[in-house]
Amino acid sequence: MPTLQGSLPPELANNVVRLYRECLRRAKFIGKKQHNTELVVSMVRQQFKKHMNESDPEKIQKLKDDAARGLINHMLFESEKLVGGKVSQRS
Repeated sequence: MPTLQGSLPPELANNVVRLYRECLRRAKFIGKKQHNTELVVSMVRQQFKKHMNESDPEKIQKLKDDAARGLINHMLFESEKLVGGKVSQRS
């Protein structure tokens, strides 16, 4: 199964702590915009805590890929909103 290792900087894709911090940072950003920061951050924490004792390397890689995919999807969503907003303002 292909991984998302090439989509993220190696220091983020290979380091679970940095990935966790980036997910929390993004969750705080999303929560601030939607006025539910505590809920979104607790959801991210819950998912990482749920799997913190995982020892199977393949499962760990899948979990890291899923978290990275979520980050990438959110970044794409935000960039599309920015582009869409700028285009509609010019019309």
